Amino acid sequence: MEWMWIVGALVASYLVGSLSFAVILSRVFGLADPRSYGSGNPGATNVLRSGNRKAAVLTLVFDALKGFVPVVLCLAFGERVGLSAEVAAWVGLAAFVGHLWPVFFGFKGGKGVATAAGVLMAWNPLLAVATLASFAIIVGFSRYVSLGSIVAAVFAPFYQALIWGVSPALLALALMSLLLVWRHEGNIRKLLAGTENKFGASAAKAAAAPRKKGH
Repeated sequence: MEWMWIVGALVASYLVGSLSFAVILSRVFGLADPRSYGSGNPGATNVLRSGNRKAAVLTLVFDALKGFVPVVLCLAFGERVGLSAEVAAWVGLAAFVGHLWPVFFGFKGGKGVATAAGVLMAWNPLLAVATLASFAIIVGFSRYVSLGSIVAAVFAPFYQALIWGVSPALLALALMSLLLVWRHEGNIRKLLAGTENKFGASAAKAAAAPRKKGH
């Protein structure tokens, strides 16, 4: 019966991850679909291009929570049904995959940075802090959010292996990191070409972001 709990936890986590809050909150705030402007990515950074900071912050928070909550629940209650900490890592990966390919939104999701951060914060808070610190340092010096995300994704599994050792959960973390880097393929090309937008560069264009009629 343990395998049934594992499958159930993975499916439930995937479904939670499939909730695209960038799209949901944009509808709530009467904004244009974030997939229709800017980078076309349904994430907090692109929602910010609409000019609505509140919607962007809420998107960031809820995208992180949908990675955080399933892992926390698995760690808190999973042991009662035979679900180990390693399973919790795979549950986090399932939520991340849901964000990338959301069943509720045509399997067209975001890049998963906030959701991955939520997963790490729940599964290993110290690893999350180290990874987010790497992200902040890179963004602080380069002003490229995409570069910070890529570097942090690459460093995360190495931090885990070097500081906490190799475990079955490391594979789930490595897969999440590889997927995150892969989702930034377009950004990598722009970085190499010198055409990637820097953080805050779109602020002056926020007013020009398309909105729904009547808002």
